[in-house]
Amino acid sequence: MKKLINTVDDVLTESLQGFAEAHADLVRIAQAPTYVVRADAPVQGKVALISGGGSGHEPLHAGFVGHGMLDAACPGQVFTSPTPDQMVAAAEAVDGGAGLLLIVKNYAGDVMNFEMAGEMLSGDVATVLTNDDVAVEDSTYTTGRRGVAGTVLVEKIVGAAAEAGADLAACKALGDRVNAATGSMGVALTSCTVPAAGSPTFAIGEDEMEMGVGIHGEPGRRRVRLESANAIAKELVGEICARLAPGAGERMLLLVNGFGGTPLMELYLMYHAAVQRCRERGLQVVRSLVGNYTTSLDMAGCSLTLTRLDDEMIARWDAPVHTPALRWGR
Repeated sequence: MKKLINTVDDVLTESLQGFAEAHADLVRIAQAPTYVVRADAPVQGKVALISGGGSGHEPLHAGFVGHGMLDAACPGQVFTSPTPDQMVAAAEAVDGGAGLLLIVKNYAGDVMNFEMAGEMLSGDVATVLTNDDVAVEDSTYTTGRRGVAGTVLVEKIVGAAAEAGADLAACKALGDRVNAATGSMGVALTSCTVPAAGSPTFAIGEDEMEMGVGIHGEPGRRRVRLESANAIAKELVGEICARLAPGAGERMLLLVNGFGGTPLMELYLMYHAAVQRCRERGLQVVRSLVGNYTTSLDMAGCSLTLTRLDDEMIARWDAPVHTPALRWGR
């Protein structure tokens, strides 16, 4: 294992210290328990958005803390859910008196711990559960579909609504609507290596790929021979559209998300392939995002995410955002 680390035990702590130092104008970090909040928290009279999950998926979630997105994020150990005490402390630090919205990826540990935290919190609390992965209905970590890169879109769109003054019920309803309109599917060309393990999570041949892989390296639908970008895009877009059933002429957002080990040159090539497949289906890709947003440490590969857009979603997507990992219009 070759990684830029000091000791395995200190990877997360030292990474978060660097994150805080690099973005001191945007975020504050607390320790014992660990959480990240926007620098101006709490924002009085605003619904506070709290998310979190295992580390190793950076910039999700801490990179999306700031104006127009999350108020707080709780980082767990690598690929391990944060604990309820982290979530409670983060929520209390950002509670502006208008309610708390928990955005939770559908993984057993995340769901259980956020539920526990919600029961411990006072005041109005609501939850949006993201489950955009169309590859498998159940996996080692979940009952039902996994929450993956579509979570970024939920956090951005709902974050804009909260920033504009929407109440808790409206934010919850919008989050559920975006999640229902979103589908994702990924493909891995290599495994990832968890620092504590010191070896790849799974073995895969040089001429193989894992179609439908999870963001922790969970198996997908099948192990297949490596194919061209066009063929991969055709299958991913086809599977997502089979779930979402968009109509001809429908407006879509397309996210090409890297898993951490694939260069932008290849991600933009995949975007070109995917947008061509969308056009063949008569879909209008009117908003886009390309880059590493929900990674899997050093895994090579990518996921595609499509969201069926309406007027409100487009307006909220276009609204200003200013976070360490996503910023425009401000």
